[in-house]
Amino acid sequence: MKETRIGSQLKIALLQTDIVWENKKANFSFIGDAIDKLEEPVDLVVLPETFTTGFSMNVAKISDAGEETLSWMKQLSISKGISIAGSAIIQEKGLFYNRHYFTDKDGACSHYDKKHLFRIEQEQDYFTPGSQRIIVSLGAFRILLQTCYDLRFPVFSRYKGDYDAILYVANWPASRQHIWETLIKARAIENQAYVMAVNRSGVDGDGLAYAGGSCLIEPQGKVKAILDNAPGSLISTMNIDEVKKLREAFPVYEDADRFSLD
Repeated sequence: MKETRIGSQLKIALLQTDIVWENKKANFSFIGDAIDKLEEPVDLVVLPETFTTGFSMNVAKISDAGEETLSWMKQLSISKGISIAGSAIIQEKGLFYNRHYFTDKDGACSHYDKKHLFRIEQEQDYFTPGSQRIIVSLGAFRILLQTCYDLRFPVFSRYKGDYDAILYVANWPASRQHIWETLIKARAIENQAYVMAVNRSGVDGDGLAYAGGSCLIEPQGKVKAILDNAPGSLISTMNIDEVKKLREAFPVYEDADRFSLD
């Protein structure tokens, strides 16, 4: 894949996969092939939440005790000349994290540990929550990293003059698809930011079905591009000038309520 030139625009590929349950090797292979088959060069590839294993609570068996997933992402980023984002189950000093990695073409890496753990599936009984907002830079864009259930908590993702796009990676079940579709638009509108939202498809090892719906939402809440419920890739472009023009013409953020997080 040829390296793209990043200026005011950022070309992204959202990769919606049917994750092979608790099988890192199979998921690494499938994703590598899917990236090779992208029809045009991109700057950033986004993968779903827990893209190496699925959203399993069998953490002692399937977690990375070392840097298996991170090393794979770094090597792929360097060899393809792209950035890659997605979350994996990580063990560190005896604790488990749902860790959202962001790797760059030069081998650099940032990560965000999921703050809001999904109580319905007892995620809080297995994982340690993160606490810090993490924002990464790619070209002209500042990108806030978020993971699945975080989507329901707008205070944590509120724009503070510090980002231009939000990136959500998820395993969001089909039974609540209407909520997914509503909230990703809301987060874009209230923050006047692009929202990249990547969900999985298929049925997981616990029998939960997923309806995909990975998409790019424009800063005014319009759907720019979207996938259906099947595995696939979506390539689209974000333009930083669109964010700046909207915020200058309609500076809602200047009237936002002031608050601080505990």
